[in-house]
Amino acid sequence: MTTNRPGGAAVPPEEVWNTRAYLHHLPTVFEAVRNEFGPDLPLLHDGHHRMTPIQAAKLGKALEPYDLFRLEDTTPAEHQEAFRLIRHHTTTPLAVGEAFNHAADFRTLLTERLIDYVRAAATHFGGITPLRKIMDTAAEYQIKSGFHGPTDISPVGLAAQAHLGLAIHNFGIQEYMGDSEATHSVFRQSMTFKDGLLHPGDTPGLGVELDEEAAAAHPYQQAYLPCNRLADGTIHDW
Repeated sequence: MTTNRPGGAAVPPEEVWNTRAYLHHLPTVFEAVRNEFGPDLPLLHDGHHRMTPIQAAKLGKALEPYDLFRLEDTTPAEHQEAFRLIRHHTTTPLAVGEAFNHAADFRTLLTERLIDYVRAAATHFGGITPLRKIMDTAAEYQIKSGFHGPTDISPVGLAAQAHLGLAIHNFGIQEYMGDSEATHSVFRQSMTFKDGLLHPGDTPGLGVELDEEAAAAHPYQQAYLPCNRLADGTIHDW
């Protein structure tokens, strides 16, 4: 998705962000969902790193009555020590790590039990082997997997994570968004998703084959994630 400036230059679309309004509004959303669907439906929320640690702590505490399955990416994750403050103020389960690419990024988070779910992605973290190693370490601290699963990791990355999820004892959940028909034509795979469950299929290996001829039929199209600005125009985390 893009917008165009005069002259045809493509730029990200812009959205306006107000943290105070967000912190007041979001608990009412979860209250409405709980009232409608009851206590058994697992509820998750992604904060997109938009909050300061104390704002994240305030949100986690406000959401406790609605029993979230997890609250993810509340504050910029590279500041591992910031999660000490969040953890101190809320019992809402926390998840982070989709932007990480090295085991050291998780060290403090794991050893101090500051999170409950590892959000790393195989495509960002170096593949199956390093991701397996970090999950073995996480298991020592009773921390589960919650691997990042948007469409940009491709069916290859998703298949790698699905297989790894089956191989570890501390599997928690696998994020799944589903791919377009065009993507399925390029990445031929046997994974199935039904009734909330992802199955890797029975094809050997990861179960994904790249069709280069099909890929050639889909030339690159430039696209951007939105850009967040505060009301005064300041750039903010997306």
